[in-house]
Amino acid sequence: MPQSLFLVTLVIDDYDRAKAFYCDALGFECLADEMQPEGKRWVVVRPEGTEGAALLLAQAVSDSQRAAIGNQTGGRVG
Repeated sequence: MPQSLFLVTLVIDDYDRAKAFYCDALGFECLADEMQPEGKRWVVVRPEGTEGAALLLAQAVSDSQRAAIGNQTGGRVG
C-alpha cells in the first residue's frame, strides 16, 4: 500500500518572518495562513508547483521550543 508524508512541522520564532523567508526568498507557495485560538496561526507552505510534503510553520511558545529552533533534527541531517 503506497504511503506518503504530507505535513512536517518546523518550529520557528516568528510567523511573518518565516513566511517571508519561505515564500518571498525561496519562492514557496502559502497553502494556508489561518488564525487559531490563543494567538496561534496555522501556516502551511511548500515549494511552488509541487504536490508533495509541506511545512507547517509553528511558532515556539516555551523555552524548550525556542531552544529547538535551528536544531530540530538534533544535529543530524534532515
